[in-house]
Amino acid sequence: MALKIKDIREMSPEDREKKLKELREELMHERGVAAMGGSPPNPGKIRQLRKSISRLLTVIGEEKGR
Repeated sequence: MALKIKDIREMSPEDREKKLKELREELMHERGVAAMGGSPPNPGKIRQLRKSISRLLTVIGEEKGR
């Protein structure tokens, strides 16, 4: 499930950092499966994870800029 900006903004900063770490670990796992030649059950999952990570980093950067 892709994270929506609205949901990310409602999270506390600690929750954002925790979610970011979780998504990065999941992305690393999915890339590992793909690199070993495995067929991912959801082919768009890597792209979705990258977008969610990007959204999180954007909101984190905005908050630090304030």
